[in-house]
Amino acid sequence: MTELHERSARALAGQVNAGALSAVAVARHFIERVERLNPALNAIVQFDAQAVLAEAAAVDARLAAGEQLPMAGVPFTVKDNLWVAGRHIAQGSRLFEDFVAPRDAWAVARLRARGAVVLGITNCSEFACKGVTSNLLYGATRHPLDPMLTPGGSSGGAVSALAAGLGLLALGTDAGGSTRRPAAHCGLVGFKPSNGLIPHPWGFAEPNFGLSVVGQLARNVEDCAWLYDQLLAYDAADPAGVPIAVGLEATPGLQAPAAALRVAWSPQLGCDFAVDADVLQALQQRVDALRAAGWQIDDADPPWPAEAREYPLLALQQAGLHALYGARLADARALIDPVLVAQIEAGAAVTPEQVARALRLKEKLIASLSGFFERYDLLLCPTTPVTAWPLDQLGPPEIGGKPAGPRGHAAFTPLFNYCGVPACSVPAGAVRGLPVGLQVVGPRFEDPRVLQCAWEIEALGA
Repeated sequence: MTELHERSARALAGQVNAGALSAVAVARHFIERVERLNPALNAIVQFDAQAVLAEAAAVDARLAAGEQLPMAGVPFTVKDNLWVAGRHIAQGSRLFEDFVAPRDAWAVARLRARGAVVLGITNCSEFACKGVTSNLLYGATRHPLDPMLTPGGSSGGAVSALAAGLGLLALGTDAGGSTRRPAAHCGLVGFKPSNGLIPHPWGFAEPNFGLSVVGQLARNVEDCAWLYDQLLAYDAADPAGVPIAVGLEATPGLQAPAAALRVAWSPQLGCDFAVDADVLQALQQRVDALRAAGWQIDDADPPWPAEAREYPLLALQQAGLHALYGARLADARALIDPVLVAQIEAGAAVTPEQVARALRLKEKLIASLSGFFERYDLLLCPTTPVTAWPLDQLGPPEIGGKPAGPRGHAAFTPLFNYCGVPACSVPAGAVRGLPVGLQVVGPRFEDPRVLQCAWEIEALGA
């Protein structure tokens, strides 16, 4: 019999709704796994077994009273920068170690209303602004396949827990790839929806204002699409919200054929980004398999402006961090991760002219990708150019035989945050025993198409 942690989230919810399983029995199974496996991973940093059981018992009572709960009993984790009412939520920062969330984040409230159960709070880098998952408050999260490696970041706790069977779904955030890259490193599906489709009207102030979205993580595309569908909505309280969410559900057409689409494959994304040779070979094999299956795939790069490079709008993040936390350097410098101190100090030097230039560049990037999508329906590219690297490094020192900076591993994801488009990382094999991910990108609000194609890629690789 398939273990509960190996089942799809959607199927498990169906069993709980049918009375074949109770939400409490599901909760007990996952509590045992967290207590046994999490100490070696440090993926879940806030865990209360009694609270999990109480929440699951409430789900069973709601079902007994006749409520319809589409996500009944499904355990999910929440990244440590999304509020969960009454819980300590810290953004991985000692500055917030005593903060208790006054309410649920919109996405958390939505999943709970539909019968899902919060299993725990997962680790993230401080303020979700570093590409590995370590901080001064909770320490480092380890890769579920090799404890000497990082799962990446900033949603590293979410992916490490999910890949180890600690929950069936996970909520993360993604301002530059923080959901997609860790998913690729751990063999999971990570989805960044189009900006504005999943409400996030309250929570912590966001240093990456206008770029960050709530991301979905699952062990397969069907569950990821289902989770996205459960969250798809419009809320006027969210300044980024767009009132067109109805009709963008992904699950109904998920398994429809996608071979007639115009698809581009861009192994270096038109920016000459470095990629490890064996990672590129694995991804090329997956693209070739798609071609053999009938997909029409051209080798083509988006015509980015000359300023496109690794994190070309990083100054906006640095300025945002300084605006929020710069004053704390005077009295609390020792409480902040030195990597974040450096970003905050860099933000102090960002001029109004630099901010204006960055915003203009964002407009150019959006125009470039929009023009590209007039010729193509989808873009395929690497999610990351490397596999997971040692736990004590901010990034691999070398990529593709060239020296790499601390963000070289992250080069392939932030451009799509700047453009506000949907992007999904889907597992695409393994290199040296470690997972790699293929990134599927589409025009804004073509989220169902992106997930549909991710599902077909997953099916061809099964």
